[in-house]
Amino acid sequence: MSPRKSPFFELRSGAVDTLLFVVKTTNLAEMRAELTRRFEATPEFFANDTVAIDVRRLAENERVPLADIAALLGSVRMRPIGVVADSAQHEWANEAGLPLLDARDPRGSKNNGDEAGEDTSGKPGAAAPQAAPQPDTAAQGQLQMQLPIPAQDEGASQTATEPVRIGTSSQTTVVDKPLRSGQRIYAKGDLVVLGMVSNGAEVIAEGNIHIYAPLRGRALAGVHGNHDARIFCTCLEPELISIAGIYRTTENPLPADVLGKPVQIWLDEEKLMIEPLRLT
Repeated sequence: MSPRKSPFFELRSGAVDTLLFVVKTTNLAEMRAELTRRFEATPEFFANDTVAIDVRRLAENERVPLADIAALLGSVRMRPIGVVADSAQHEWANEAGLPLLDARDPRGSKNNGDEAGEDTSGKPGAAAPQAAPQPDTAAQGQLQMQLPIPAQDEGASQTATEPVRIGTSSQTTVVDKPLRSGQRIYAKGDLVVLGMVSNGAEVIAEGNIHIYAPLRGRALAGVHGNHDARIFCTCLEPELISIAGIYRTTENPLPADVLGKPVQIWLDEEKLMIEPLRLT
């Protein structure tokens, strides 16, 4: 038998889904207060999710106690698995004993267009109607928990409790069955779902998401930083909606004119905009 082959295990390169907890302050007390406030209403929402601590937004002379941040994340039942840092930060980032990780997310670095003066022309939200409801920013991902999803070899992948029929054509994935709790669909392009997305189910796409049924689970569009992505659904009742890593959960109720209604969702800079669809 070749020494490189074994019936007992394999070592292979791969990619793993994880949240990025993007640190934007050295004030641990404020960070703790905000994290507690954000998740005390929905303590189970990110329970047992893995998370990488991203420190690339910090200034060159700033440092944070990574072990304390890891303990803080553990207190809200997240599982820190490593640190994402620039090369100049590696020396002190190593002191926490967490492994250093690479991340594809372009918004994690300091020079990512987050500064004032970013050109937002051409973004779909730039010409948004004034009547479109604007969710309270406190309900959105102010801590910048990005949701990078690893590239797949196929046009779509799934984790499901039972088979789900999937059709893929020209980077558009079509799912014609309802998704139950625990089922997940990932699409490299646009995703079209013809059945209900139940509580605990998740639909993820690098492009747009169209749901022609109630959305009661999670919908994450533009997951590789596509700020032009949109979510369309005929009945909005979600656990979470996200575009390019900017998310909103159910900790703050949706306005009555969009809850349970046909809507489209897009980004205006770093605000999620939700507008009713006029279908008749």
